Amino acid sequence: MQDHLNDPVWKQALAGSQMLLVAFGALVLMPLITGLDPNVALFTAGIGTLIFHIVTGGQIPIFLASSFAFIAPIIAAKGRFGLEETLGGLMAAGILYIVLSGAVRLRGTGFITRLLPPVVIGPVIMVIG
Repeated sequence: MQDHLNDPVWKQALAGSQMLLVAFGALVLMPLITGLDPNVALFTAGIGTLIFHIVTGGQIPIFLASSFAFIAPIIAAKGRFGLEETLGGLMAAGILYIVLSGAVRLRGTGFITRLLPPVVIGPVIMVIG
């Protein structure tokens, strides 16, 4: 793995600028579009990223943030069920992710490949992208 701390300053600035644009979209724009609080998105993304780095031992350089894939479901759920219920659903989705990650750690990824083969995952990724 390349040590990014030894990169030239211009290269670090370019990567930092890219991260700024990504973070702005995911942590400010996405909550504003859905009517949620950007402060909560910033706080939870920071906590989630710290937990991720602790769990993985800092081996994977990643920043966790909001996903634009959730915009339509959040807006629809808020309109139909209200803010509190929508936030409860988002929390339940997060808990499900934790349970599934525990299952992957215990059993490996084989059961996911059997449950969701590439012929299923490919079209879903293409539709999201």
